[in-house]
Amino acid sequence: MKNKKVIFQDWGLIDYKEAWDKQEELFAATVDLKTRIRNLKMVTEGDEYQEDEPTTNYLVFCEHPHVYTLGKSGKPEHLLLDEKGLKEKHASYYPINRGGDITYHGPGQIVGYPILDLDNFFTDIHRYLRTLEEAVILTLAEYGLEAGRYPGYTGVWFDADNDKARKICALGVRCSRWVTMHGFAFNVNPDLDYFKNIVPCGIDDKDVTSMQRELGKKVDIEEVKDLLKGHIAELFGMELV
Repeated sequence: MKNKKVIFQDWGLIDYKEAWDKQEELFAATVDLKTRIRNLKMVTEGDEYQEDEPTTNYLVFCEHPHVYTLGKSGKPEHLLLDEKGLKEKHASYYPINRGGDITYHGPGQIVGYPILDLDNFFTDIHRYLRTLEEAVILTLAEYGLEAGRYPGYTGVWFDADNDKARKICALGVRCSRWVTMHGFAFNVNPDLDYFKNIVPCGIDDKDVTSMQRELGKKVDIEEVKDLLKGHIAELFGMELV
């Protein structure tokens, strides 16, 4: 049974570890349900059994206090701060279980955590990533900003075809049994100086930007959230509840 309903939650400004733990709980509950359904089918194969219990989907937005996170394929040396430097910057650091390298999260950045059972939508992780990127691209277009993709890289970029390439949204996800967690970080009004303390996403020759920098003014982040979640819902065919 496909369930297109998605529970939207805004966790506000939340400690990274607290948000990670909450994600893991929702993710594990969905994976466990799918495992139980699979096992039930194996036991009752050829017999009648009740229709599958639908899995639950979530779309979470939040912001984090200053934090650096390192994905499974990342290099620790891409964090350019030692423990003392982290304390001076009032920042924390976590190696985590998503894909990708190192990135920064902080106030003024929309961090999105779609915890979706892709069996309810489409089972194609590349399409999943491209769809999230497209939602950000469409949101930026609402502000007259023309963004796109950089061949060979994930995320959303400006001027990807020349030496002025700069990234405004990073992606890093985990997927098991077609259930997703982690997601994207979309720079609206963050302090971009924090990116100087890392090799962002392992890319040392490209710039990082924000909506505030591109537009020359601070942007209403709540307005951006509303536009973004609308584009995500439309592209995935979700019913947000």
